[in-house]
Amino acid sequence: MSFIKAAAFAPATVANLGVGFDVLGLAVGEPGDVVIAERRDLPGAAIRAIENDGGKLPLEAKKNTACVAAESALRLIGAPAGVWLTIQKGLPAASGLGSSAASAVAAAVAVNALFGEPLPRGDLLPACLDGEAVASGYHPDNVAPALFGGITLATGLTSNQIHQLPVPEKLHLALVTPDHAVPTAEARAVLPPLIPLKAMVTQTAMIAALIDALHRGDVAAMAHFMMRDGVVEPARAHLMPKLDEVREAAREAGALGLVISGAGPTLCAICETQRSAQLVAVAMKAVYDGVGMAAMAYATHVSEEGARVLSTE
Repeated sequence: MSFIKAAAFAPATVANLGVGFDVLGLAVGEPGDVVIAERRDLPGAAIRAIENDGGKLPLEAKKNTACVAAESALRLIGAPAGVWLTIQKGLPAASGLGSSAASAVAAAVAVNALFGEPLPRGDLLPACLDGEAVASGYHPDNVAPALFGGITLATGLTSNQIHQLPVPEKLHLALVTPDHAVPTAEARAVLPPLIPLKAMVTQTAMIAALIDALHRGDVAAMAHFMMRDGVVEPARAHLMPKLDEVREAAREAGALGLVISGAGPTLCAICETQRSAQLVAVAMKAVYDGVGMAAMAYATHVSEEGARVLSTE
């Protein structure tokens, strides 16, 4: 069975989880992107419209993450027709929330739904990675949780190398995104090309301890080990406005820890209750309000569902 139109949603993601650079990530309940795919007679994918992006995203198919992912999905499916895409952005670009990954994942899932979902979810991973590569290279730390949901560990680029990790029952999140773009390329450029052996040993130990905390459902330990990043955050901290002040405000409001989300500037605080996450979100936004910097704040949770089909017709 195939359809005329299909819409899919893919959530924002928090990559790295502090110590897990390029290998760990989680999907959040909100916000996210929606992509609508409609059949067209010509082959390939083309953009009908992009909404809520302020005119910043490219309309050219080869430069747009959603379009590239859709083209790749069409090839994987062996689709008999092409697609028009309408991209409804719920995520700002260069925000550290996996904006490019969300668009790519939503596009691939929508295209698959349009043609009756011939491919299982895992088979869409290459298409999603193709789309993500346009913006930031072949990195599954955002794509994997957006596509599969939950908390993921990526040990490679194929679906059998994406591992679902336990989501602690009491885990809640507070996110704040200041109006200050940090392009992924810029955030990667400041990273050290080499790190000392001692730093590598410590970092890998902290990743192992974080994964152990997840398996034990220990949110406090999870937060503690997430914050033990001695390599990436120190190199990127100067790119994050008011990082220290927001971290202190979050702690005073009840957060157990705070890390940079992906390349930033979004900051992610770890909490144990929904009420705590709400209070922390307000406190973090107040720091930016105090210096006249616009910011969006959310109290949210881990989305174990990930991307989903919204409708077909």
